[in-house]
Amino acid sequence: INVDFTTILDGYYADASRMFIIGKTTPEKEQLVRVAKECLEIGAEAAKPYGFVGDIGHAIQKHADKYHYGIVRDLCGHGVGLKFHEEPNVEHFGRRGTGMLLVPGMVFTIEPMVNMGTWKVFQDAKDPFGWEIITGDEKPSAQWEHTFVMTEHGVEILTY
Repeated sequence: INVDFTTILDGYYADASRMFIIGKTTPEKEQLVRVAKECLEIGAEAAKPYGFVGDIGHAIQKHADKYHYGIVRDLCGHGVGLKFHEEPNVEHFGRRGTGMLLVPGMVFTIEPMVNMGTWKVFQDAKDPFGWEIITGDEKPSAQWEHTFVMTEHGVEILTY
Protein backbone atom coordinates (compact mmCIF):
# COMPACT_ATOMS: atom_id res chain seq x y z
CA ILE A 1 0.00 0.00 0.00
CA ASN A 2 1.21 3.51 -0.74
CA VAL A 3 0.53 6.23 1.80
CA ASP A 4 0.95 9.71 0.31
CA PHE A 5 0.61 12.65 2.66
CA THR A 6 1.01 16.42 2.67
CA THR A 7 1.94 18.64 5.56
CA ILE A 8 1.33 22.36 5.78
CA LEU A 9 3.25 24.38 8.37
CA ASP A 10 3.01 28.17 8.59
CA GLY A 11 1.57 28.23 5.07
CA TYR A 12 4.37 26.12 3.50
CA TYR A 13 3.71 22.74 1.91
CA ALA A 14 5.69 19.49 1.96
CA ASP A 15 4.79 16.19 0.32
CA ALA A 16 5.94 12.60 0.96
CA SER A 17 4.88 9.01 0.39
CA ARG A 18 5.91 5.61 1.68
CA MET A 19 5.28 2.03 0.62
CA PHE A 20 4.22 -0.66 3.07
CA ILE A 21 4.00 -4.37 2.36
CA ILE A 22 1.16 -5.84 4.38
CA GLY A 23 1.24 -9.58 4.91
CA LYS A 24 3.10 -11.93 2.59
CA THR A 25 3.91 -10.99 -0.96
CA THR A 26 6.05 -12.29 -3.81
CA PRO A 27 9.77 -11.69 -4.26
CA GLU A 28 8.94 -9.85 -7.49
CA LYS A 29 6.74 -7.34 -5.64
CA GLU A 30 9.33 -6.93 -2.89
CA GLN A 31 11.91 -6.14 -5.58
CA LEU A 32 9.58 -3.58 -7.18
CA VAL A 33 9.15 -1.74 -3.86
CA ARG A 34 12.92 -1.83 -3.24
CA VAL A 35 13.76 -0.58 -6.74
CA ALA A 36 11.23 2.25 -6.45
CA LYS A 37 12.95 3.41 -3.26
CA GLU A 38 16.34 3.10 -4.97
CA CYS A 39 15.00 5.24 -7.85
CA LEU A 40 14.09 7.97 -5.36
CA GLU A 41 17.55 7.79 -3.78
CA ILE A 42 19.33 7.76 -7.16
CA GLY A 43 17.24 10.71 -8.32
CA ALA A 44 18.25 12.64 -5.18
CA GLU A 45 21.93 11.83 -5.81
CA ALA A 46 21.59 13.16 -9.37
CA ALA A 47 20.12 16.46 -8.15
CA LYS A 48 23.06 18.87 -8.01
CA PRO A 49 23.16 22.64 -7.64
CA TYR A 50 23.30 24.19 -11.11
CA GLY A 51 22.43 20.84 -12.68
CA PHE A 52 19.16 20.24 -14.50
CA VAL A 53 15.85 18.60 -13.71
CA GLY A 54 16.48 16.22 -16.63
CA ASP A 55 19.52 14.85 -14.78
CA ILE A 56 17.17 13.52 -12.10
CA GLY A 57 14.81 11.86 -14.57
CA HIS A 58 17.64 10.35 -16.59
CA ALA A 59 19.20 8.72 -13.51
CA ILE A 60 15.86 7.32 -12.35
CA GLN A 61 14.91 5.96 -15.77
CA LYS A 62 18.32 4.37 -16.24
CA HIS A 63 17.98 2.46 -12.96
CA ALA A 64 14.40 1.32 -13.62
CA ASP A 65 15.35 0.19 -17.14
CA LYS A 66 17.78 -2.34 -15.62
CA TYR A 67 14.73 -4.17 -14.27
CA HIS A 68 12.54 -3.58 -17.35
CA TYR A 69 10.17 -1.47 -15.24
CA GLY A 70 8.07 1.36 -16.61
CA ILE A 71 8.48 4.88 -15.21
CA VAL A 72 5.17 6.74 -15.25
CA ARG A 73 5.29 9.76 -17.55
CA ASP A 74 1.86 11.25 -16.86
CA LEU A 75 2.68 12.16 -13.24
CA CYS A 76 5.76 13.86 -11.88
CA GLY A 77 7.45 15.42 -8.90
CA HIS A 78 6.93 19.13 -8.43
CA GLY A 79 8.02 22.26 -6.71
CA VAL A 80 6.40 22.98 -3.36
CA GLY A 81 6.21 26.10 -1.27
CA LEU A 82 3.26 28.39 -0.74
CA LYS A 83 1.27 26.13 -3.09
CA PHE A 84 1.02 22.35 -3.23
CA HIS A 85 2.17 22.12 -6.88
CA GLU A 86 4.65 24.70 -8.16
CA GLU A 87 7.42 24.80 -10.74
CA PRO A 88 9.50 22.91 -11.58
CA ASN A 89 7.86 19.74 -12.86
CA VAL A 90 10.29 16.96 -11.94
CA GLU A 91 9.84 14.21 -14.52
CA HIS A 92 11.26 10.81 -13.65
CA PHE A 93 12.46 10.04 -17.16
CA GLY A 94 14.39 12.05 -19.69
CA ARG A 95 17.76 13.31 -20.80
CA ARG A 96 20.62 14.83 -18.85
CA GLY A 97 21.21 18.52 -19.33
CA THR A 98 17.55 19.32 -20.06
CA GLY A 99 14.77 20.97 -18.12
CA MET A 100 14.86 23.70 -15.50
CA LEU A 101 18.14 24.71 -13.87
CA LEU A 102 18.38 23.56 -10.23
CA VAL A 103 19.49 26.42 -7.98
CA PRO A 104 19.98 26.72 -4.23
CA GLY A 105 16.79 27.56 -2.39
CA MET A 106 14.50 25.51 -4.65
CA VAL A 107 12.13 23.14 -2.85
CA PHE A 108 10.73 20.21 -4.82
CA THR A 109 9.64 16.60 -4.64
CA ILE A 110 11.07 13.55 -6.31
CA GLU A 111 8.43 10.82 -6.43
CA PRO A 112 9.03 8.18 -9.09
CA MET A 113 6.10 5.87 -9.75
CA VAL A 114 7.67 2.61 -10.90
CA ASN A 115 5.49 0.05 -12.67
CA MET A 116 6.20 -3.64 -13.08
CA GLY A 117 4.92 -3.35 -16.66
CA THR A 118 4.00 -0.44 -18.89
CA TRP A 119 4.63 3.19 -17.94
CA LYS A 120 1.05 4.03 -18.94
CA VAL A 121 -1.55 4.78 -16.27
CA PHE A 122 -5.15 5.94 -16.01
CA GLN A 123 -7.20 7.63 -13.36
CA ASP A 124 -9.94 5.52 -11.75
CA ALA A 125 -13.18 7.15 -12.91
CA LYS A 126 -15.00 5.76 -9.83
CA ASP A 127 -12.65 7.47 -7.36
CA PRO A 128 -14.59 10.46 -6.02
CA PHE A 129 -11.38 12.31 -5.10
CA GLY A 130 -9.59 11.72 -8.42
CA TRP A 131 -6.37 10.46 -6.85
CA GLU A 132 -6.49 6.72 -7.54
CA ILE A 133 -4.13 5.89 -10.38
CA ILE A 134 -4.07 2.43 -12.00
CA THR A 135 -1.39 1.04 -14.28
CA GLY A 136 -2.43 0.60 -17.91
CA ASP A 137 -1.83 -3.15 -17.76
CA GLU A 138 -3.01 -3.40 -14.12
CA LYS A 139 0.35 -4.77 -12.99
CA PRO A 140 1.79 -3.71 -9.62
CA SER A 141 3.33 -0.30 -9.05
CA ALA A 142 5.38 1.28 -6.27
CA GLN A 143 6.19 4.87 -5.33
CA TRP A 144 8.30 6.66 -2.75
CA GLU A 145 8.50 10.42 -2.32
CA HIS A 146 10.43 13.04 -0.39
CA THR A 147 10.45 16.82 -0.40
CA PHE A 148 13.96 18.25 -0.86
CA VAL A 149 15.59 21.64 -0.62
CA MET A 150 18.50 22.40 -2.95
CA THR A 151 21.52 23.82 -1.13
CA GLU A 152 24.92 24.96 -2.40
CA HIS A 153 26.15 21.40 -1.70
CA GLY A 154 23.24 19.27 -2.95
CA VAL A 155 19.79 18.31 -1.73
CA GLU A 156 18.65 17.95 1.86
CA ILE A 157 15.58 15.84 2.70
CA LEU A 158 12.83 17.83 4.39
CA THR A 159 10.49 14.86 4.90
CA TYR A 160 11.41 11.68 6.78
